[in-house]
Amino acid sequence: MSIYFHTEDVEYNLRGKREIRKWICYVLKNEKKEEGLINIVITGNDKILKLNQKYLSHNYLTDIITFNYSEKKKINGDLYISLDTVRYNATSFKCTVYEELLRVVVHGILHLIGYNDSNTREKEEMKMKEDQYLNRFVNAK
Repeated sequence: MSIYFHTEDVEYNLRGKREIRKWICYVLKNEKKEEGLINIVITGNDKILKLNQKYLSHNYLTDIITFNYSEKKKINGDLYISLDTVRYNATSFKCTVYEELLRVVVHGILHLIGYNDSNTREKEEMKMKEDQYLNRFVNAK
């Protein structure tokens, strides 16, 4: 499998990496896509803000920034996830950090596949897909 996990500027021991990889492969297969090289980088707000400013010209924090290098059916990309924002959102949404992190991961994977969330309809579709795949992960355990 070509799905790699990294941390940068934060300490976090992500549990269940093997299961998460299998889950991501399931999502890709279900969406009729092929696995390429996917890097999942867990970092902090400082790095996310710098990436957002440099590459997207946005001056605000976000939970994930997705760099998509996919070619047709082969999915390649880098997901930069702010652990700080994930922790904050987990408290707001009354879930665990791990659950929120999984939601952000699948959100990024869906972006790599080609889903967008720039309008209400797209956001609803994205949320439905996130819920579908999160339920699959939870029920597969």
